[in-house]
Amino acid sequence: MTNKQTVALGDVSETLMIPLWCRAIETGRRRPILRDPRAQEIVAQLDYDFERRFASQRDLAFRACLRTVMIDRWVQEFLRMHPGGTVVEIGTGLNTRFERVDNGAMRWFDVDLPDSLALRRRFFSDTARRRMLPGAFGDDDWLAQLGSAGDGPFLFIAEAVLVYLTEETVRRGLNAIASAYPGSQFVLDTVTRRAIASQSRPMMQTYNAPFVWGCDDPRTIEAWGRHRCLDSITMLDLPPELRRRVPLKHRLAFSYLRARKPEVLRSHALHRFELRPPASA
Repeated sequence: MTNKQTVALGDVSETLMIPLWCRAIETGRRRPILRDPRAQEIVAQLDYDFERRFASQRDLAFRACLRTVMIDRWVQEFLRMHPGGTVVEIGTGLNTRFERVDNGAMRWFDVDLPDSLALRRRFFSDTARRRMLPGAFGDDDWLAQLGSAGDGPFLFIAEAVLVYLTEETVRRGLNAIASAYPGSQFVLDTVTRRAIASQSRPMMQTYNAPFVWGCDDPRTIEAWGRHRCLDSITMLDLPPELRRRVPLKHRLAFSYLRARKPEVLRSHALHRFELRPPASA
């Protein structure tokens, strides 16, 4: 008999296992760029065949964690400027970002689909400063539960989420947040349309959750409202202090790709926007 937690998730929700496993694997390295012992604990408690899914992809775990670390840095920068601000993580899955960046004063909301939250509630609980909300990006029913714009400033995060949605849904979701919380910041990642069309995504081969939305230029997003792109970064732009922590084999791979196939390193980008409602809103 096993005491492990069973997993029952929809196709898109099940992809939350990918970043969870990546953080657990990275934590086990001798010099990890990210330490997440809670991820290791959760992986050990789930009745899920991680080995079948990911056994041959261990080297790719590091790259997924780079994205996570770079987003963590932006969250920490926001909290240095706004210690009592509100952070809203959309599609939170089994992420432990709150534990990694908590400053003891911020408010935090974890938003996800009902099946994902049902699993999450087995490992996390609401507190005075942290609350889980069922909701989907593109729907605005849950936005009113965050409080008024005066409870901000607000930072919204959608890591490895929007790529599964249509462009219409992404646009509607950003503009809804911009109208409800004008001036809020939003951190998201994009994948180029060329990468969307490619079939070479090893970690996704066993999932029935295709990439849908591709974006080649953040100026496209700016034009949806009056949004302003504050920062963009790709694997070509790693900060020096983070680049020094990259294992040698990955530094060599990045050097090769930088020289021979820079489009690969540019295919996945992170952006930080200031959201502003359309002029007609």
